[in-house]
Amino acid sequence: MKQQSKLSAIVLILIGVIAGGLFFSQFNQSTQPLVYSAPTPAPSPDSSNILDQPVFTLRDFNRAFVQIAKKVNPTVVTVFTEKVYKVRGFGGSPFFNSPFEDFFQDFFGQRRPRDRRQQPREQEYRQQGLGSGVIVSTDGYILTNNHVIDDADTIYVRLMDNRTVSAKVIGADPKTDIAVIKIEEKDLPAIKLGDSDKLEVGEWVMAIGSPMSPNLAHTVTSGIVSAKSRSNVGLADYEDFIQTDAAINPGNSGGALINLEGELVGINTAIVTRSGGFQGIGFAVPINLAKYVMNSLIKYGKVERGFLGVYIQDIDENMARAMGLPGTDGALVSQVGEDGPAKEAGIKDGDVILELNGEKIKNSSHLRNQVAATAPGTKVKLKIWRDGKEKTITVKLGILDGGKAERRSTEEVQSLFGFTIATLNSDLAEKYGLERDLEGVVVTSMEPSSPAARAGIREGDVITDVNRKEIKNAKQFSEVAKKLKKGDSVFLRVMRGNRSFFVAFTL
Repeated sequence: MKQQSKLSAIVLILIGVIAGGLFFSQFNQSTQPLVYSAPTPAPSPDSSNILDQPVFTLRDFNRAFVQIAKKVNPTVVTVFTEKVYKVRGFGGSPFFNSPFEDFFQDFFGQRRPRDRRQQPREQEYRQQGLGSGVIVSTDGYILTNNHVIDDADTIYVRLMDNRTVSAKVIGADPKTDIAVIKIEEKDLPAIKLGDSDKLEVGEWVMAIGSPMSPNLAHTVTSGIVSAKSRSNVGLADYEDFIQTDAAINPGNSGGALINLEGELVGINTAIVTRSGGFQGIGFAVPINLAKYVMNSLIKYGKVERGFLGVYIQDIDENMARAMGLPGTDGALVSQVGEDGPAKEAGIKDGDVILELNGEKIKNSSHLRNQVAATAPGTKVKLKIWRDGKEKTITVKLGILDGGKAERRSTEEVQSLFGFTIATLNSDLAEKYGLERDLEGVVVTSMEPSSPAARAGIREGDVITDVNRKEIKNAKQFSEVAKKLKKGDSVFLRVMRGNRSFFVAFTL
């Protein structure tokens, strides 16, 4: 009996020990993670979609930027330009023809015989420039800024492998500050073009270029998209800039602004600075706009822009309230031009254009850029606000500036009058601060020594009459000019600001 009691006690003790062990084992497990997983391996450098890779550590985040830089850097080039100036002048003594000439020539033993005339000599000066560019095709097409290559006699680019190659200009567009150059090379690394419309404020971007010096080529900086659709900056006629705080400096112009997928989303163009250096505000031309300009330059050698034929303005709160609009978005049509696409389609003064092909219009600059970036002849759907109701109108866009005939007429005018002119439109009215209801031609450039300049004509003046004949466009001005010749007198009526006056001079 006692033996059975001892056996029972031993069994109970064993059960207690096992139960206690199980209890403390569960307690210890409760303080540990219940699920274990092996860490995800670092992203592969060959991975094509960087944004889809998980980031678990700062090292992974750092690796993503490294991959983007390695992928894109070979597509960015340094652009060198050279302009040769030839000046005729008198060399020799700086005191030539001065009261001190005889004294200094006697002193240095270089007296010039009195009967010998010194002839002017032609001297040559070379101005060199530096910028950046982005290879956009494997056969050598490169996007850059117009101001980088403008008026250059020689252009060459340096690739990332330090090869230096001569380049030629395919086309340039000062109105957007975009240019296309080409090098005769094959199998080049080319960047992938992104979609700048999909960029969001706050999104990470990187800038690559050659700031300040060729020794700083392929400098990579990073930042965010600070703002979109910046206009009225004063850098170009058509402005729809991406603003970024990625460091951009002189020499970065024409370089790449890329997103975290390694896609080109902008062409770095300019900075806002008070010191001459980077201060956190840089601008880039959106790639969607640059791509349209590039394709047009490659295909046609020029940019053909859409033309709506309206004078437009922004909407303030008072206007919106008076017209029953829900907000200030849109562009108000202040005047419909004669014989233009808008008038033919039924657009009226006072209409508010709210959308173009489904895209909401923010302001007048936005509408102007969207129309200009659409090919002439394209039919677009405009959603307008008229008499408190929305209405959709289809318009077939014309060609801005009247095409080749008007360009030819301005060349004829320039040779005879010493200035260039263009039919007054909404873009020129905004550029020169003119009234939008004016009709005539605006002086777009002047030869300082021309008779017209001496008579007081200057850039930005609007000419409404020539020899008492009313002028509404460049074609009419050209028709009058054809009947004139050198030595004839010209009588012009000119609008400047809020006043008109007459000017007469001899051609």
